[in-house]
Amino acid sequence: MRRRWPLLWLALYRRRRMMAALIIGMAVFEALIVVVANAIPPGQLFSAGRKGPPSAYRAFSGSSGDVPIASYPGLLGAGLTHPFWIAMQLTAIGSLAAAAVAVDVESGTVELVMVRPVSRTRLLAERTAALVLAALALNLAATLAVVAGVALSPDIHRAVPLGGVSAAGVMGLGFALCLIGPAMAVSAAGRQRAQVIGATIAIGAVGFAVNFIALAWSPAAPLRFLSPFHYYAPGDALAEGGALWPQLGILVGMGVLGILLAHLALRRRDLAP
Repeated sequence: MRRRWPLLWLALYRRRRMMAALIIGMAVFEALIVVVANAIPPGQLFSAGRKGPPSAYRAFSGSSGDVPIASYPGLLGAGLTHPFWIAMQLTAIGSLAAAAVAVDVESGTVELVMVRPVSRTRLLAERTAALVLAALALNLAATLAVVAGVALSPDIHRAVPLGGVSAAGVMGLGFALCLIGPAMAVSAAGRQRAQVIGATIAIGAVGFAVNFIALAWSPAAPLRFLSPFHYYAPGDALAEGGALWPQLGILVGMGVLGILLAHLALRRRDLAP
């Protein structure tokens, strides 16, 4: 174990097998999405006779509604907002966030962690850094898989610039940061692993459901602003060839706010089991 930033490396070391499986699974899944897009044109894949896909499919295109799923950016964007992609992100964030504070409080080992001595600020900072590195590794694996697929497919490359793929990857990291903040806040304030994992899953699942309803049902359109998925739009980034800086700023801002709340909660709470 490294002497510098020991809590960071310990958190990653304890979850090394899980992270390796998630990274491999992420890369393989995104590669399969590119293979499907290259084998069957999106217009044929989602068409029924002469009709295009239903308007509700906009919710699965990784777009705010301007990019149809029956296009290369829409199909690749769907791979970056697929429930499988979301599940892998939530698994990593929920597991590492729960281990940040709540697990040690639940098991009664938090006093052993703090006896070095380690300040609460350092504990939160190193455990948060471990989460950010895990999210970076997952999104980098997804981005590199899509980059390789797009670069090897002339048809897709004409419709999707590599800069757009990189921008979508940056948006994915911003989305992960948006979830990391609240998850860390719950871990800092909670006493049980289940609370953190449950809150992380709820944010992801409810956020996706709210965004889907808002895009599929026009009377509920204003609700989209309440969901992080409205601001995470990889399909738009793929189509435009660049990052959506206002949306990315909102995602990162939500994450930073959650981390600040976690810091406040950890400073004021009693860490005794």
